[in-house]
Amino acid sequence: MRLKSGILTLSEYQFLPGYCLLLADPMVGQLNELDWGSRQIFLQDLALVSEGVQAVTNAKRTNLAIYGNVDPFLHAHVWPRFEDEPPSRATLPPLMFPEGFRLEEEHKFSMDKHGELMQQLRDYLTERA
Repeated sequence: MRLKSGILTLSEYQFLPGYCLLLADPMVGQLNELDWGSRQIFLQDLALVSEGVQAVTNAKRTNLAIYGNVDPFLHAHVWPRFEDEPPSRATLPPLMFPEGFRLEEEHKFSMDKHGELMQQLRDYLTERA
């Protein structure tokens, strides 16, 4: 989905259903490369996405992260966090979950499994953007 600051996409692996990425457009290396107004728009979009993900997934909160260490362009991760997560993962940053769990075939995005969630998020954001 196109937002003011970039493109929002659900992640290829939905190990936390609703996990998405906000990709800055135009592409820059990091947040500090945007002018002040563009930074504000990116961060406002990020906050709106966080709100939307939490609303449509019934998550107890969302975790937000901007890294750029592996993929050196501005993008932000939005992970919903749920009340029923196992204690072994409940306090970990999502990228610290075991890779075998994160990349399980059952977590791979598919329209059959995640299409409705995608549409709910799109509707939520369209109404508020």
